[in-house]
Amino acid sequence: MLLREIEVFRSVMSVGSASKAAALLGVTQPAISQSLRRLEEAAGFPLFRRLRGRLHPTPEAQALLTEVERVFVGLSSIEHRMRSLKRFGVNTLRMAVYPAFGLSFVPRVLSRLVAERGDADARPQISLQVLSSREVHEAVLGRQVDFGLMADEMPTTGLEHSEFARFPGVVVMHAKHRLARARTIQPHQLAEEPFLALNPEDASRRRLERALADCNVALSVLVETPYAASVCEMALSGMGIGVVNPVTALEYAQRGLAVRPLSLEVSFAGLLVLPPGQPLSGLAVRVLQLMRIQLAEDQKALAGLLKPRAR
Repeated sequence: MLLREIEVFRSVMSVGSASKAAALLGVTQPAISQSLRRLEEAAGFPLFRRLRGRLHPTPEAQALLTEVERVFVGLSSIEHRMRSLKRFGVNTLRMAVYPAFGLSFVPRVLSRLVAERGDADARPQISLQVLSSREVHEAVLGRQVDFGLMADEMPTTGLEHSEFARFPGVVVMHAKHRLARARTIQPHQLAEEPFLALNPEDASRRRLERALADCNVALSVLVETPYAASVCEMALSGMGIGVVNPVTALEYAQRGLAVRPLSLEVSFAGLLVLPPGQPLSGLAVRVLQLMRIQLAEDQKALAGLLKPRAR
């Protein structure tokens, strides 16, 4: 491929003359002319009409320029990647996480990672993308990230996957809500309050409604949202009650949100997903280790939070 000649062609098309292209590339004008002629010979058709010492691009040149620009975008991407590798090596990690774990859980994990790598030069370059489960699925399938965490309603076809966590859902409400005095929330009590619900397509929402239907209970939904964090914020403001994953609830409990167990078993599950056949780096393996350590600590904290209270 005549990369140098194509670069000359692109420069001439960009600045409009051989003399300006020569100045831009730091070569002589005859060198520019020779490069253009070599490219025309290789192409088998003229790219410019030469009139009164000026170059006039042919329609073929305009059409070729479109493809040339695409090539140079790719080359620019390669150059950017080379600079990144020179600066950071492979000490990088790209992860996509759905909000239940991405908003507070994973940031706590990354804080541990940075703390154990005290030397600034040893600190990794991390990209944490907090996305919907659908977007996490697409990012992992497209090999845009090293691994992802997503809710279990998403398909796993074409991905390596395992269950990262499974928790029973908890009921959240304002600390002064009348149900905050209860040790455990019963199905009929959910129906008596304005309900802050996750979206209908959420697998845990569907599990909750199936379990309630078996008890002949229907929810009075006030608000639907895809995010457990939004449910917790609204519950904290006194708008109603909701059922969410306890990892999110744990963070809000520190702000005064009341968290109570539900008598029904309604599970929330998170899946670890990886691109097939793509080995994990040492950094990714360590982050997953720290995630499991953090998960165990959170489970212990949740057990204490949900421990029956003396009346």
